Amino acid sequence: MISRKTVSYILKTHQSILQSPFLHPSSLIPQSTRSIHSPSPSLSSLSAISLTRKDWLSPNELVKIFQSLKDPNSTLTLLNQASNRKDFKPTEALYTVIITKLALANNFDGIEQLMETIKAQKNCRLSENFFYNVIKIYGNFAGRINRAIETLFDMPKYGCWPTGKTFNFVLNLLVSTKQFDVVHEVYVGGAKLGIEIDACCLNIMIKGLCGCGDLDGAHQVLDEFPKQGCRPNVRTYSTLMHTLCERGQVGEAFGLFEKMEREGIEPDAITFNILISGLRKQGRVEEGIEILHKMRRKGVDPNPGTYQEVLYGLLGAKKFVEAKGFMGRMILEGLSPSFNSYKLIIQGLCDQNLVEDVDSVLRQMVRHGFVPKMGMWRRILQCTFSGTSRCTVFSLVEIVKN
Repeated sequence: MISRKTVSYILKTHQSILQSPFLHPSSLIPQSTRSIHSPSPSLSSLSAISLTRKDWLSPNELVKIFQSLKDPNSTLTLLNQASNRKDFKPTEALYTVIITKLALANNFDGIEQLMETIKAQKNCRLSENFFYNVIKIYGNFAGRINRAIETLFDMPKYGCWPTGKTFNFVLNLLVSTKQFDVVHEVYVGGAKLGIEIDACCLNIMIKGLCGCGDLDGAHQVLDEFPKQGCRPNVRTYSTLMHTLCERGQVGEAFGLFEKMEREGIEPDAITFNILISGLRKQGRVEEGIEILHKMRRKGVDPNPGTYQEVLYGLLGAKKFVEAKGFMGRMILEGLSPSFNSYKLIIQGLCDQNLVEDVDSVLRQMVRHGFVPKMGMWRRILQCTFSGTSRCTVFSLVEIVKN
């Protein structure tokens, strides 16, 4: 019977032999064979070994190999190596990981190459979300708008038809990049893809037409809503009203506002902000304040933009004392006026030599964390020393110290 000591000795000897550099597994492979089966130095060694030496790989294991790949530029090389295996079965998850890796490496040519390969082989069923992601990469990261459009219209060739989600994304992409001449072409092409036009799609068209200054065309699209079985929403009208106000056609904007209310569409804070801004640009400050009261009566809570528009209106009309009072209301509502608002109101109060009001606003400004710049201090000092009490000067000195 072999003793425990003898067994221990045998095991240690066996381990030392296996660890010998002369008996490393790679040294047992003939030189010619080694060059074929050894992974490329650019690949992750673990990934390459898994592909070359494992008898069988499940789709999930293959995805994990690509997820662990540290060098994104090696993705296509590793994919080519994997595709030569008999058990290679590509999945949407695998292609999604590969495309994400290529995007991280800014290898957009590689993505195009892969997409052409997928289209030619047709060996994997892909969902709309997959194409949505590819189109998003082309449009938002690669700046390849044409490829985004081509991918949209190529989707049926992959055995997948787009819905309004992907179609509307491409339309909005074109509007955002101001490619207004292409928007209508893509919109008309939606019929070939079996797209059902919805309110979102029509809103994007209105946004695009307003963006290129075609208000007549935008109104025509508004008339298309009932024909397409759609109902316009608050965004539809807000987009049109914004463009009208930008053109100084505030009366027409209010006409649309009334039409919107007749149709039972409730305005939101953005809608009211657009109208207040339009009135402000025409110097109609009191009407803007009335709109602020109206929105409260309708149960719509003003947002910071609402107050800022009214405040700018008062400042633009040189009603600096009223602006100071309105600024106090903003603060009570928990809102902080902008640095520019403080700058304008202090300059205005200085111009009118209202030193005590300047002192009050300056203290308020400092409490909100804003520090006047050199030009503002110079103007404040000029106003302060132009004939005010010594107490005010000392008060200003205390503010500077603090």
